[in-house]
Amino acid sequence: MLAETHKLIEQGAKAGVKWLGMYWTLGRYDSVTILEAPDEKTAMKVLIGVADLVSTETLVAISREDAKKLVA
Repeated sequence: MLAETHKLIEQGAKAGVKWLGMYWTLGRYDSVTILEAPDEKTAMKVLIGVADLVSTETLVAISREDAKKLVA
């Protein structure tokens, strides 16, 4: 599983995905991965690649500064 995950990380990097952090966690989720992709379609393509390995839940986030611009 680790070798397959490493392969998917490399493929994502070639598509422009930046892997910002990977954390093992306690509680509801076993891990959290933070990534930045050029767009949602690229992120989805990469995450579909891990669908056979893990169950995922995807959240799209924007920075605090961008959120402030939206409500100002």
